[in-house]
Amino acid sequence: MKNIRNISIIAHIDHGKSTLADRLIEKFGDNQSRQIKDQILDSMDLERERGITIKAQTVTLNYNVKKNDYQINLIDTPGHVDFSYEVSRSLSASDGALLIVDATQGIEAQSIAHTELAQSLGLTIIPIINKIDLPSAYPSDVKKDLANMLQINESEILEISAKSGLGVENIIPEVIKKVPTPKTENHNLAKAGIIDSWFDKYLGVVTLVKIISGTIEPKQKIQVLSNKREFIIDKVGIFTPQIKYLDKLKSGEVGFIIASIKNLDSVQVGDTVIDVRYNSAKPIPGFKKIQPRVFSGFYPVDSKNYQESKKALDKLSLNDTSFTYEPENSQSLGHGFRCGFLGLLHMEIIRERVQREYNLEFLMTIPSVTYKIENKKGEIIYIKSPRDLPDSNQIKDFYEPIALIKIITPQEYLGSVIDLCIKKRAKQTNVQYLSKSVEIQFEIPLSEIIFDFFDKLKSYTKGYASYDYEIIDYRISNMLKLDILVNKKKIDALSQIMHKEESQKKSRTLIENLKELIPRQNFEITIQGCVGSKILSSTSIKGYRKDVTAKLYGGDVTRKMKLLEKQKEGKKKMKKIGNVEIPREAFYKFMSPKS
Repeated sequence: MKNIRNISIIAHIDHGKSTLADRLIEKFGDNQSRQIKDQILDSMDLERERGITIKAQTVTLNYNVKKNDYQINLIDTPGHVDFSYEVSRSLSASDGALLIVDATQGIEAQSIAHTELAQSLGLTIIPIINKIDLPSAYPSDVKKDLANMLQINESEILEISAKSGLGVENIIPEVIKKVPTPKTENHNLAKAGIIDSWFDKYLGVVTLVKIISGTIEPKQKIQVLSNKREFIIDKVGIFTPQIKYLDKLKSGEVGFIIASIKNLDSVQVGDTVIDVRYNSAKPIPGFKKIQPRVFSGFYPVDSKNYQESKKALDKLSLNDTSFTYEPENSQSLGHGFRCGFLGLLHMEIIRERVQREYNLEFLMTIPSVTYKIENKKGEIIYIKSPRDLPDSNQIKDFYEPIALIKIITPQEYLGSVIDLCIKKRAKQTNVQYLSKSVEIQFEIPLSEIIFDFFDKLKSYTKGYASYDYEIIDYRISNMLKLDILVNKKKIDALSQIMHKEESQKKSRTLIENLKELIPRQNFEITIQGCVGSKILSSTSIKGYRKDVTAKLYGGDVTRKMKLLEKQKEGKKKMKKIGNVEIPREAFYKFMSPKS
């Protein structure tokens, strides 16, 4: 046990986390060179292409020094804010963390957030500056910022280049020297924390665990503490990074268990697994059921693909408990699904996976967040979609989720960032100057950041800003539902919940955008933005006009007037009974974010 070290890697997106993991596996992993590929811990093609880590992976490394064999369990963590719960569970299973900072970009927002989390969990932080061999690197400034942030001496910071392997050999000796042995409990019966779980079509659910007490071995009966479900272990093992089956997993080790588990709900990330005889076991602190934060309607572009779409979403939800879906029906878009995600990146990844893996195209409605309503009876209702909203006369208080967002930006873009945030109803809470950048904090409504906020932030700062956010509260707000009416008929897919102050301006923008997308008909089409029965904005699309007097030549003017009157009456009748079909392309263009 004294030779085991459990460590995680903390880094912002594209700071070299997966590349460093590759170098460590090459040097210390049980791996043949023919099986080595870049970003070996990123199992999805999507992860490699985007340069991000979506699912936390793990690998066991062996290091021999002075006739001592050390087992290093390296847990790779996602860097994006959407997957922060997975990060917290990976960190809680570790005793130390490698904090990687890009020498060309400096400390970023997500690195700060995850470092603070690691420190609150009592982890030993080993700071590393990566990409020091690049011409644009400024390691001395980054060192200064890192030393200030961690309150350490600059000499304690390692400098490496993960791509070339420069300085990588110094990391593991530093880990052995500074990171303590695993925290365990002195008990003979098995107890383990679930770090991750995923579905394998051949093995069923594979559960990644850290053993806290006792041992786990095949044929042992275990229980999941939160739901009391019992299973018998089939196999146990570790990743090197290939699967390696073992006779047992001992206290302090990180490995996987396979136990004929059929669905991920049975073994959720952060839960506790115990030996069925361990009656007095207490759960590992920090476990919570992951709740989706952002919701969007997914409608198959071809309605014939509904059943295939259902199967595809079903398979994706098998491997991702944070993704939820339920059937829903729209008058304008037909049959579809109401899907829940952790955030916008999560939503994009699910959509792209459905397109790639199942060759299905979806039309997505405008994302919305979960609002909280207190009605006149004093009941609390959670609203995931504008259609669930009760009438305004039944609402006592309307609460919207508030996020605390930390933005790190070069100093020259500070004014633009503050301007953007104020436009989005944000309140500044803190500002801190670093050597070449500024960290600024705002409290901002979640609904303001889920649509186009991050695109605009990147645009305003030429891509240099980074951010991290967490939901901190629900607060009373003056929200309302805006409905779009086309020829007096409500288009349910276009309804939105928004703040009262912005409703007039947004309503005008929305109907003008829609006016450009609906094709002209033989009759006039009115488009209105309404709140309840009150019309906030209105516009119309002029109808085509046939020249009914073209066949006339000379004669009495009353003949001409009679034909024009007849045409006018016909147009009135058509306007009443005419059905406006909004093409799907119009929905596509309307629902894509406007810059």
